[in-house]
Amino acid sequence: MDTFPCTQCGLCCQHVNLALETQFLDRGDGTCRHYDAASKGCNIYSERPSICRVDQQYSERYARRYSWEEYVRLNIEVCELLQAKEQQLIPTYPVQ
Repeated sequence: MDTFPCTQCGLCCQHVNLALETQFLDRGDGTCRHYDAASKGCNIYSERPSICRVDQQYSERYARRYSWEEYVRLNIEVCELLQAKEQQLIPTYPVQ
């Protein structure tokens, strides 16, 4: 797996309050202050913080602990948990 298979569901941006590393982005309701609900995208995508860049976070913080494949798998698990929480069922956008 060369890149992270993001489904662009926007749920990570809607729950920045759940991780200490992203709480500084919280606009007060748990959602990132740069998140655009209409497009499910980021208003500052090209300038977004390092914590919002899966590949950069891997290089900066996790490459010594995990292989890229393991790191991606762990991130996929979090994505699917957020999706399941949102739907209270099974993930709507399963990551392949």
